[in-house]
Amino acid sequence: MTALRICDITDLPVATPPADTPDCHLCAAFANASAAPRSPFSPGEQLFRQGDPVRLVYRVLKGAVVSYRLLSDGRRQVTGFHMPGDFLGLEAGVEHGSTAEALGVVHASAIERTELAERAATDIGLARALWQVTVRAVQRSEDHALILARQGATERVAAFLLDFAARLGCPEVVDLPMTRQDIADHVGLTIHTVSRTLSQLQTAGLIEARSTRHVRLLQRGRLECICA
Repeated sequence: MTALRICDITDLPVATPPADTPDCHLCAAFANASAAPRSPFSPGEQLFRQGDPVRLVYRVLKGAVVSYRLLSDGRRQVTGFHMPGDFLGLEAGVEHGSTAEALGVVHASAIERTELAERAATDIGLARALWQVTVRAVQRSEDHALILARQGATERVAAFLLDFAARLGCPEVVDLPMTRQDIADHVGLTIHTVSRTLSQLQTAGLIEARSTRHVRLLQRGRLECICA
């Protein structure tokens, strides 16, 4: 069995990529940015709102951020959860397609999008880093689409837990920075269904939900079978 390891997203150190990786070029651009917004952000504070003009690109240094869209019928669709090292605001258009909100205290660096674009035009390394970050964002969107495409609630919740655990690098114990409502809005279920499904997984001996935010993956192989 994998050794128990607890990862609290609020206690993670400031994200620092390994030397000589493509992200180094992008991080260097943030470090040398001519202007940056106030940091940290308080819990519930918005980094930007859906429909706002895109001005800044952010890099999460510490904490976690949720991004979501408000649909025309008033429903909220959570599009992603962003952790240290993730980038926000690399939009294709001139307006933000979603709102980004701090789940707890969030530290983030930022750079003007126009400044980033100007630097990338003459810096091949930076342009390559931006391309790779964009590819990763597309992959995350595809992973989210796969979760939504799963027919049953059990499949969706199990897939979410496995995906988030993999992102944290903690295969057995996961401390979730988001609420169950956030999870429900992410996997396309009601909060009652998410809570009931977690209880069913616990009764089956697949997980141990010690609290609303703390989940231990007891039978990872069986969870993976559910999602297969």
